[in-house]
Amino acid sequence: MTRLIVAAGGGGDAVAAAMLHAALYGDEHQAVILTYAWDRLLVDPLPGPRRPADFTGLQRLTPAVWAVPAQARPIAPAGSTLPRLAAELPHTFALLDPYQGAEGLTHQLEDLVSRLEPESIDLLDVGGDILARGDEPTLKSPLADALTLAACCQVNAPVRLLVAGPGLDGELLPEDLATALGPVIHTFTASDAGVISPVLEWHPSEATALLVATARGVRGTCEIRDAGLPVSLTDESPTVHEVDLDEAISRNQLARAIMATTHLDEAEAYSREICGYSEIDYERNKALWLKEQQPTKLEPAAVWAQLDQFESEARARGVTHTTFRRITEALNFSGLQRDDLRQLLINSRPEQYDVPLWRIPDAT
Repeated sequence: MTRLIVAAGGGGDAVAAAMLHAALYGDEHQAVILTYAWDRLLVDPLPGPRRPADFTGLQRLTPAVWAVPAQARPIAPAGSTLPRLAAELPHTFALLDPYQGAEGLTHQLEDLVSRLEPESIDLLDVGGDILARGDEPTLKSPLADALTLAACCQVNAPVRLLVAGPGLDGELLPEDLATALGPVIHTFTASDAGVISPVLEWHPSEATALLVATARGVRGTCEIRDAGLPVSLTDESPTVHEVDLDEAISRNQLARAIMATTHLDEAEAYSREICGYSEIDYERNKALWLKEQQPTKLEPAAVWAQLDQFESEARARGVTHTTFRRITEALNFSGLQRDDLRQLLINSRPEQYDVPLWRIPDAT
């Protein structure tokens, strides 16, 4: 028996897919997780998603789809979290290549379904921005989700759309999602979270980190991303909702527009037209800025002074938690210094490590 889970946005969605599989399907045969190699710039300094030609050591699953095994490596300067995920999680990670647009993704998905004949196909999105109309002011990254949604709507097989952690990506407000979400099919628990908690010791996903934190009982307001977006951590946060696929496509104007695209550039053009921007443009601009950024030396005394100031200001904003990515960027360190900074903080102030988040202490 094979389960196929499509990670709508790549990145943390692929990690959450492993938790979903364990929670819903238990110890049966492991899943094939179909995902983009599209990591944050602190992992991959090249903007946009990677394609099979950007790796060595891939294994062909079907004529149109490649698997990323533990021994695979991205070709420098590209980076990818997928080989390490394959090494640490008991699943097959298959590569979505969006460079042939939604039609290419549909072909890849159909090829995989034909070869695997999976028992089920789940399309998983953490946060729910796959349900965006495209004009929401808080929306930041609609393109990846729209491409997978467009492909899944065209494949000749039943696909179940699942939204986990509504609002946890900071892109749509809970009230924007409320009318579209279907029934709750599962609420993640601390036991569920244990499956992927070790991965989040190094993986930079913020939305999936928040999903795990709320499954472990963390509540409050968490600040994420370089922009410091506030996200509410509530009893609704660790839930998984089923969503009608037709309802999703009727809401998502970008997904409808790109269904016939045959190149990523076409899809990007539609994103600029409908949403006013392309997230890959944002990555291109940020990559140039990061290249010009002068590295800051990690001096513990300076770190504590900066951190105390950041925590004081965050506390005044009503923030109770934050992510290590947010701290790294707020303190003007590079993404390459994130792990060292994280270890410094956890080793020195373990009482503030609210796994996998950093707790903002009460004023003393």
